Formats: sequence, C-alpha cells, structure tokens
Amino acid sequence: MSLEIKIPEVGESITEVVIGAWLKGDGDYVEQDEIIAEIETDKATQEFPAEASGILKIKVQEGETVEVGSVIAEIDTDAKSSGNGAASKEETPSAKPVKEEQSASTAKKTGEIKEMHVSELGESITEVTLASWFKQDGDFVELDETIAEIESDKATFELPAEANGILRTVAKEGDTLEIGALLCKIEVMEGKPAEKATAKASSAEPVKAGGDDQTSYAAGHPSPAAAKILDEKGISSQDVKGTGVGGRVTKEDAERAQKAEQSAKTQPSAQPEASPAVYGERNERREKMSNLRKTISRRLVSVKNETAMLTTFNEVDMKPIMDLRKKYKDQFKEKYGVGLGFMSFFTKACCQALKEWPAVNASIDGEELVYHDYCDISIAVSTPRGLVVPVIRNAENMNFQGIESEIIRLAGKARDGKLSIEEMSGGTFTITNGGVFGSMLSTPIINAPQSAILGMHNIVERPVAINGQVEIRPIMYVALSYDHRIIDGRESVSFLVRVKELLEDPTRLMLGV
Repeated sequence: MSLEIKIPEVGESITEVVIGAWLKGDGDYVEQDEIIAEIETDKATQEFPAEASGILKIKVQEGETVEVGSVIAEIDTDAKSSGNGAASKEETPSAKPVKEEQSASTAKKTGEIKEMHVSELGESITEVTLASWFKQDGDFVELDETIAEIESDKATFELPAEANGILRTVAKEGDTLEIGALLCKIEVMEGKPAEKATAKASSAEPVKAGGDDQTSYAAGHPSPAAAKILDEKGISSQDVKGTGVGGRVTKEDAERAQKAEQSAKTQPSAQPEASPAVYGERNERREKMSNLRKTISRRLVSVKNETAMLTTFNEVDMKPIMDLRKKYKDQFKEKYGVGLGFMSFFTKACCQALKEWPAVNASIDGEELVYHDYCDISIAVSTPRGLVVPVIRNAENMNFQGIESEIIRLAGKARDGKLSIEEMSGGTFTITNGGVFGSMLSTPIINAPQSAILGMHNIVERPVAINGQVEIRPIMYVALSYDHRIIDGRESVSFLVRVKELLEDPTRLMLGV
C-alpha cells in the first residue's frame, strides 16, 4: 500500500511552504513519526514526521515551493514486512537504529521518553529564542548537564538536561518558541555509555542507496539558521564547505563564510568601465540582532509613540557632594568595603522627592492611575548584550552603604548576564547615567510602564555666579523625561528642583528636610 504524504495546514494565513531539507533520502526506510524533512514558512521552520513506516519515495525536491495540501512524498507501507523492505532497511540504515546499537552495548534503555518544554520564566515573558544547542541530536547527556542556551527579551538562560540518556532535538537554533513549547526529548537510559558510544555518530547519518562513494544527502545543505545567515550575506550554500554531520552547512559555517569566496567564480565577460580609485579597505559585516536588542528597539519606539513624553532640565552644583566624598570616602570604604559614589546620593535624593511628588512615582494601567507608596529604583546598566535595568527594591529605606552595595551586586550580575527575571521586573522610577560615557546633555526615554526617568550627565567645570561673584564650579546638567499624561509641568519641574536642592545641600539628605 502506498500512503501519500501531504503538506498539512500550518496556520490560518499560510497558503504555501518551502521544502527546506530532506533528512531522509529517496528509497530510505523510515519509521513512523521519524523526522524526514524540514518545511519552511514565512514565519518559522517546522519538522515533518513520517506518517507511517516504510520505503520513502520523494516527489518534491528541496527548495521547491508547494501549496498546503500538495503531495510531497509517498511511503510504501508494505515494505515494512516484505523482504525488500527488510533489505532496504539494512542497506540504508537511519541514524536512530545505529545510535541504539552503539549505546546498547554499554548502557541500557529504560523505554521512558522524557520531554523537555520551555518553562515559565516570568509573568511578562511569553516567548523565548533557542540561541544554541551545546549538545547535538543523538548525543548522550547526563542529568543537569547544560545542553542548550535560551534567550528571552530580558536575559539568557542555560537549559539543563532533566535525565540521563540520548538527546533527540526538536527545536532548531534561532527558533522562537512560546512558553510550554517542546524543546527536545531524552531517551532515558540506565548507566553511562562508553566513550565510543557517546562520540558524535557521523556514521549514523543515512546515506543514499546505490552510490559508490556513499555521499550524504545532507552535504552542501544549510540548516535553517545557516540558510538565513547566508541569505543576508548574499552567499550561495553551494559555495560554503559544510562541517556538520554528513557535510551539512551549520550556523557556524555560515557565520564564517565570506562573500569573497564566490566573487572569483563570476568574472564579467566584458571589460568593466574604470571606477574611481579606492584607497584602503572597505569591509562590511552583518550581524543578526539579538532577541534582547530587538526587544529594546521595539519598546523604545513604543514608548515614543504611546506616551506624551516631555523633558525638563536643570543644573546641579556638585561641589558640596564632591567635598563630602573627598573628606569621608576613605573612611567609608574602610568601614563598609564599598566606595562612596554619586549614585547613592542621587538615589536618596530621588526617593525623598518622589515621596513629595507621588505622581512622578506613579504609572498608568488602562484607565487607572497607580500610585506607589514605595520607591523601587531602576538603575540602567550598559552591558555587551545591550541595556538592562535591574531594580533596587524599597530604596527609600536603605542607607548609603546599602544602596552602593546593591548597585555593585546588580551591575556585576548584569555584565555577567546572570540577572534573574525578578531582579529586572517592576521598578517605579529609573535613573540613568550617561555621564560615565562623557554625555553632556540628553533626553532619556521613559522606561515603560513607569512615568519618569532621571538622566545624569558628565561633570564639567563652568563659570557660575555665586553671591554676585563669578566662580568656577563642577556643574552637572540633569534631565527629567516624563509622561505628560500623568505628570503636569508643575510637578515635573518641582520634582527636579527638589532633587537639585537636596544634592546641593547633602545635609538635607541626612535630615530628610
């Protein structure tokens, strides 16, 4: 009996798909539910399982675009019990039986299949991106061994194995997955295979029947992630040497590929016109935006479009604080083990001003205004992966030593990529310090759903009038961006003036007046 394999419905708005890659060759014996192909839509790449066991007959070639419902292959189900079917199974073994034979000699399968799904990572996170697999399909993994890395819009997480056994990957690198989606399966095993059994089984890849050189059908074909990178670079996969299993072009191969590899193959037949002389190299490179960077971009644009954002400015004479730090910083460091920085002064001043002007510490939720009687101060931290904003909880109840210690702890975890979702969630007001990079003045963008953000800048000696005399003072410009829907001009200006008063007379911070 011949069973027709058709493209199923893959979404309401999707009418056609592309055959990305055949993972089994024409004439191969396939098992029911074994992955035989990858199909690509304009939204995602999906694995295509066999609907029955038998001999595969391919009708549509890789790269072809077919409509939903089209026949792409047939499976001869009678071959499962016939002599020919058994012979085909022996001549062109799939990766799965070979893997089992290798590992059976040193470890015992329990028959249990452990499914691993994307777990809950936080209230506001609904999807993640599979950044990379540390283990390959068919590898032996141990309980709690890190097998993959997943990215959310806030942080990167390591994925530990939930059992000992053989890994069967389901999701691909670069896939965007919803919470609860299936990532992989583990064929649970008792014991640990010998070193040979755990090696990458390149020999377990299926081969084409009848070929003298036994060339793998995967040779020269890119993975979905590699194909996207090559498309962006304008490079053909045929011009890239694959280092993956069976010669498959991996994501790493695509990232290393240079367009110069194919430029020499396409020489123009006619002599080109003389072009202007170019002195020096003119190299370019493209990098895919990380999930964090895309989320930051989307949110910043959203804030600009959905809030009535204004910015008010003022200047602060930093001499009183600088004199105080100079006098006590050594004693402070010796007693508490942390330095006395400017951030603790600004945090304390903002907390006091927020209590006096609660609208600046509020937020909008639908048609309601939410006022907070606590100050969760978000501190913007620049990291190699992008800007993150960890939160100091109940900063209004902390002293200078407590604030400085918490800032150091959170900033260190941010730069190491170890911040938890809880440490970045919430926040009622944000402080950002562009002055550390030399910024003189800026208009910071609100950190939604908050309603205001304070921008610090560099300290520059400027001539100012003090009691009728011109003096040189260390001056910092400060900026308060705020949502005019909830904060009026009187409140925003008064808040910033209050912060200025507290900073220019640090004694007020100590006394709370």
